[in-house]
Amino acid sequence: MNSLQKVWIVGANGRVGHELLKLFMEKEIEVFYTDEDEIDIVKMEDVINYADMNRPHDIINCAGMTDVTACENNMDAAYKVNAIGARNLSIAARKVGARMIQLSTDDVFDGQTDQPYTEFDTPNPRTVYGKSKLAGENYVRELTTKHIIIRSSWIFGSGENYVKNLLEEANQNYNISVAKDQFASPTSAKLLAHMILYLMDFGEYGLFHVTCQGVCSRYEFANEVLRLSETKARLHPVTTEKDKLTNYRPTYSVLDNLMLRLLGIPLLPPWQEALKEYIQAIKK
Repeated sequence: MNSLQKVWIVGANGRVGHELLKLFMEKEIEVFYTDEDEIDIVKMEDVINYADMNRPHDIINCAGMTDVTACENNMDAAYKVNAIGARNLSIAARKVGARMIQLSTDDVFDGQTDQPYTEFDTPNPRTVYGKSKLAGENYVRELTTKHIIIRSSWIFGSGENYVKNLLEEANQNYNISVAKDQFASPTSAKLLAHMILYLMDFGEYGLFHVTCQGVCSRYEFANEVLRLSETKARLHPVTTEKDKLTNYRPTYSVLDNLMLRLLGIPLLPPWQEALKEYIQAIKK
């Protein structure tokens, strides 16, 4: 990217948006960053007007309704943000000639397998959250010619995320039930942001799965979180429906970073290393 580049980060207060903003601030480029208080992406006129006024070369959509339970309880709101929001941003991107970068999720798969999902597998979401995010992906594909769609899983970082919620629960309850039958690859928002920047810098397009290396169960992940944070609580392995923090998540949503391997792009480090760095940072 050069000093003439303009980037618009949508959802800049979220986990990945926050990390992207820090990265872009270190570069000699013009960065526009908004969250729901500044621009409501559900309102197409507002989105078009903002894009017209600032003429970004890249629009990165980090916005989303990610609370899976809330999505189940309010389908209309989920589709407005995750699908219509992506549609409006895609229309704006096409209008100003910008590249669209869309963040998506492992929840676009049903989890009814024991093999990692590649970018070439057919999505089959079972939750409102997964269905609305897949609808957002489809709008990006249909409405833009220049785009990067990035799916990731179990993202931890600043703001609301599973690690924070688990630690808050551990401070209130000594005994916590955690799903033993959910499997994925926990991923650092900070490292994911670095990969997004890498893909943008090298002019990539298309669909990418981006996760930290390694696979674990939700129970194993939670154990490591408590160990690293030195939080004293007892975890009880249960089935997904009995885990109140993640009871709507797919049981097996491991993403194979196949496209990164095929293109010779360095993979992210193991999730254990990334989690250790994150826990050390929040301890400070």
